[in-house]
Amino acid sequence: MKLFLTGATGFIGRRLCRRLASTSHTLRCLVRDLEKARALLPGVELVRGDVTDPASVRQGLVGCEAVIHLANIYSFWERDPSRYQAVNVEGTRHVLEAALEAGVYRMVHVSSAVIFGKPAQVPFTEESPPGPERFSEYARSKYAGDQLARALRDQGLPLVVLYPCGVLGAGDPKGSGQYLADLVRGRMPATVLPDAILTWVHVADVAEAIALTVDKPGIEGKEYIVGREQFSFRQFNQLVRELSGVALPRLNLPDVTVMPIARLLTGLAHLTGNPPWWGLAVDQVRTVQAGFRAEGHRAERELGLVYTPIREAIAEAIAELKKPKPPSRR
Repeated sequence: MKLFLTGATGFIGRRLCRRLASTSHTLRCLVRDLEKARALLPGVELVRGDVTDPASVRQGLVGCEAVIHLANIYSFWERDPSRYQAVNVEGTRHVLEAALEAGVYRMVHVSSAVIFGKPAQVPFTEESPPGPERFSEYARSKYAGDQLARALRDQGLPLVVLYPCGVLGAGDPKGSGQYLADLVRGRMPATVLPDAILTWVHVADVAEAIALTVDKPGIEGKEYIVGREQFSFRQFNQLVRELSGVALPRLNLPDVTVMPIARLLTGLAHLTGNPPWWGLAVDQVRTVQAGFRAEGHRAERELGLVYTPIREAIAEAIAELKKPKPPSRR
């Protein structure tokens, strides 16, 4: 089967391409920068395009039997916030409508567990009503994209939706990956929100879940949370210290001080055009403060997904960070 993939050069997308290379499927990836993508994805069929350009999506999808939509703006601060709407909402609309028009066998839409906000049910499942609030512009835009997906599902789109939790692994430059790198490299002046609890998942398990949904018959209309282990940032920090051997910051900011600092740093970011230091954007702090405790057992039962211990994801990320950098070319 020929698969059409958006978001192939991202953290999850690169791992997914490697996973799909071991199958009988062929892969075509929609990319904005062909030269960069060739370096990251050798041997993969690439077509130039952008999810914000519906004509390029329709043209790239010709001849493909299934679609995997990963492309999105994943961040908690953007210099131009309109990008969330353009990519996560309208870009998603373009991909979904093109898939429906093409009559594909399967449409896999990769969302995020943060769209649930803070549900009343703890831990929450795929059946839990989302909480009344989403805590970031990223989450709000992903939620709006999901609403579009459900509307087109009702029109006959053979849709499967995945909700990855906090994704960890080697090579993640954003979110929890940035936080881990800052800890290992001694760039964090203090730890924050140690009692906040998130649900975590190895990036390889997200790639595996996507691959399984492509092949699994009879799951049209299904939704799957992908993630299982729940632990606090205090436990996360302890694992990083144990596996890396580095000393953690001695200072822990009191919880009541974190949001005022985030507001200050976010305000400075708007002035300078650079992301907030240490990832302390207001949206990221609000997301972590709220936490999310999700239960991803349906993916185990119905897809046959076997979760990898998160300890292994953290160890892989630390090993990657400790690799010596190749000498720069002059």
